[in-house]
Amino acid sequence: MDVSLIVYYSLFKNTETLAAEISMQTGGELRELVPEQNYSFNYNTAVKEARNQISRGFCPRLISGNESTEEYRTIFIGSPNWFKTLAPPVLSFLRSHDFSGKTIVPFCTHGGGGIGQIEEVIVKECPGSVVLPGLAIAGAASPEEVEKWLRSIGRKD
Repeated sequence: MDVSLIVYYSLFKNTETLAAEISMQTGGELRELVPEQNYSFNYNTAVKEARNQISRGFCPRLISGNESTEEYRTIFIGSPNWFKTLAPPVLSFLRSHDFSGKTIVPFCTHGGGGIGQIEEVIVKECPGSVVLPGLAIAGAASPEEVEKWLRSIGRKD
């Protein structure tokens, strides 16, 4: 049986909520990425920290969520859209694994920036994989939105 993996990073729980909905509808296993040093819970400070890390290409050490992906053929990868790209903990995850021969399915939450460059970054970081069209949700996703997307990419009957 091909069980999917749903990997995500979420600072303010929006991406976590979306990941949980995807897991519920696909039966996939959830895995949260937890960096060694988390971001500030103050929004403005977290934004400064994230912008600095992204501009430097920094990949934080993960203390949880970075376990092997070998047994999974399909991996959903979720991130908030931070400055049109992935959150640094997600980039750390991508750079720690070989996704050759796997199907990668991006998803993100955002405050108006859509999917940004997330799909392009994932294609670049996951050579040899198939990257399906992603889902970008502003705010909270309805179960119907997720279901429609999953059907459109052939991940739900």
